[in-house]
Amino acid sequence: MLQSHEPRSDDFGLACWQGRVSVMNHAHRHDDIEINFAGDTDLVYLFRGRRTVLRRGGIAAFWAAVPHQLVSATPNSTMRWLTVPCEIFLGWRMPDPVVKNLLRGVPLLESVPGPQDADHALFSRWSEDLAHQDEEPRRIALLEIEARLRRLALATTPETRGAPALPRDGAIEHAARMAHFITVHFREPLSVERVAAAVPLHPHYAMRVFKEVIGTTLHSYLAECRMAEARRLLTATDMPLTEVALSAGFGSQSSFYSHFTAANALTPGKYRRLHRV
Repeated sequence: MLQSHEPRSDDFGLACWQGRVSVMNHAHRHDDIEINFAGDTDLVYLFRGRRTVLRRGGIAAFWAAVPHQLVSATPNSTMRWLTVPCEIFLGWRMPDPVVKNLLRGVPLLESVPGPQDADHALFSRWSEDLAHQDEEPRRIALLEIEARLRRLALATTPETRGAPALPRDGAIEHAARMAHFITVHFREPLSVERVAAAVPLHPHYAMRVFKEVIGTTLHSYLAECRMAEARRLLTATDMPLTEVALSAGFGSQSSFYSHFTAANALTPGKYRRLHRV
């Protein structure tokens, strides 16, 4: 049987579970590849504010470090979730267009859902295998998950047919690892030099690679991570604004106030009052 609870945000990692669909009052993010199976409902998402619809019976895959929000679904319906850590996904060396699109926040979306029974069975088996104490069932589950994701990519992005693996200079993988580093450490003081050293690359080359692959600057990506966390804390907690500022990675309340107001056209206090449930 599938696990029937939803892990906390710090528990995702390699996991497979099912549960009732509930719309989200704020976008959230975690550093995994997420695969959703819409069993008996259409699912409507916002990815960086862009509306995306997954039809019932379909599968979507996306990089969950991109702020995403489920905004509409049939009440009392159920769905399946699967999360795969970034490190495992990168080790699969998927075709360049797949990795690049996911890093830029473009989901893989099954436009023509396949047989639901087959995916129901897969998700059930994966849940059991990933919870197994022995390594072999987990290894088999990962092979099946990789194969299903490759089939999804082939069906949704025709340009991946015959596309090469990651280039020899590793540009896409370097960018992905920098994005991963930022996702993990955005609450801390970060400089270009520190992010580049984690790969490692020369800072100027690191900035160029990041912009070419991700489509935005390293500084903008860091700001987006911090802003998404600030919005989540404002809507999901009663944390004082000073603590929100520090917990989201802003150096001070004044810096948080100015950046947040500029990005949202609302002060943090007004945003909280408007969006709290």
